[in-house]
Amino acid sequence: MRPRTWVLVLAAVFAVLQLANVSGRDTPDSKNYLAYALSLRGDSKREAAAATIDYACAGRASIAHRNQKVNVVRFHAPSPTRWVLEQCRAAEWRNVDARLRAGQTGGHTVPFMPERFMRIFEVRPGYPVFLVPFLVVFGVKWGVWAAGVAVTVAGGVLVFLILRTLSVAVPLALTGQALYYVLPSGTTAMRPMTEGLLLALTLAAVWGCALVLHGHRERAGLALVGGSLAALFTVKHSQALFLGMCLAGAGAVIAVRRWRRGSAAGRGVVALAVVGCGAVAGTMLLARVLHYPSESESLQDLLTGHFSRPDRSHPWPEFLHLQVNFWGEWLRRRLWEPLFLAALAAGAWGVWRGRRRAFGGFVLGAAFTGILTQAGHPDINIWGERLIVLAWLLPVVGVPLLLESVVRGRVVMPAQGHPDRAHSMR
Repeated sequence: MRPRTWVLVLAAVFAVLQLANVSGRDTPDSKNYLAYALSLRGDSKREAAAATIDYACAGRASIAHRNQKVNVVRFHAPSPTRWVLEQCRAAEWRNVDARLRAGQTGGHTVPFMPERFMRIFEVRPGYPVFLVPFLVVFGVKWGVWAAGVAVTVAGGVLVFLILRTLSVAVPLALTGQALYYVLPSGTTAMRPMTEGLLLALTLAAVWGCALVLHGHRERAGLALVGGSLAALFTVKHSQALFLGMCLAGAGAVIAVRRWRRGSAAGRGVVALAVVGCGAVAGTMLLARVLHYPSESESLQDLLTGHFSRPDRSHPWPEFLHLQVNFWGEWLRRRLWEPLFLAALAAGAWGVWRGRRRAFGGFVLGAAFTGILTQAGHPDINIWGERLIVLAWLLPVVGVPLLLESVVRGRVVMPAQGHPDRAHSMR
């Protein structure tokens, strides 16, 4: 079969597997994005609230039913679906009704939380806008699921395109696509949150870097990087800031390293660094002009439990103290289950080997945005470590590159000892 056929086959297999969990993937924040999208679709505040509450509560009921079926004591008891659904709806409506009566009716979102907290989601229209067509065509339940499949499949295809731009063999490029689906990158991208879109847009920027450095299409690559950064601003402007910083930093490090060795920095490297600097400046300027919540507001949200407690008078020392505690505990857990650290090491080795070190530097920068995102919100209780998920891009891209070097070494070594075999391989 042609490579594009294999790409579609992998995507189709992934989509079919996702039918195992159509509901129950949402997190508490998913309600805010879904309500925003329903508002953009034209629903009134109460209509958006009703549809969002029904979706979230149906997910909880589905999880409760599945858990009860395998409970070693209560597996033979009646299903708790109806009870959980009714209790969930009643609790959510009490909360929403109280806030609506208190006058919290502004913006696109439904007031599930205090107004200061909801403001954080009001400045992230990108993912709700992405959701709208799926909601219009398929409805809420299947629309959210289809949107997750679409954005996750797109991320896997982008991995394939990145590796093919680097002239990686088709089987290894398909391996990268498959890794994206089976690692936590695919699981997290399927959740009704911004992470799937963040991953896809970050991969689009990485593909732009590959086009500039190895695809001989500098203008198209730079346009793709710039467009991805602009789109990231609408999804989560902190990611646009972090990615711009990391691309600029990677370009600067590569340029200095080359200058110290007496060679030119390279036009592509400098151009990518300039685009990254432009993204940093543009993000900071637009965020101030549009009066987006500042970093201090985000800090208060973290330290006050989503503004459920009084603001901290000295937040930064507390934040730094929390950082030390968080990363110590995070590292302890990773050493207990070292798959993530091993995958990062393998990915870093893969992107840094051979003659693609410049591109490898930009991949390392893109993956490092996951570390920055987690550092900006050091909450060990966030399910699935979704904030750090962008770091998984390093093994997704790097492991196929590492396998390429291993496969190439196995082919070359026998050929060196047997001239006839080497000739036949040519």
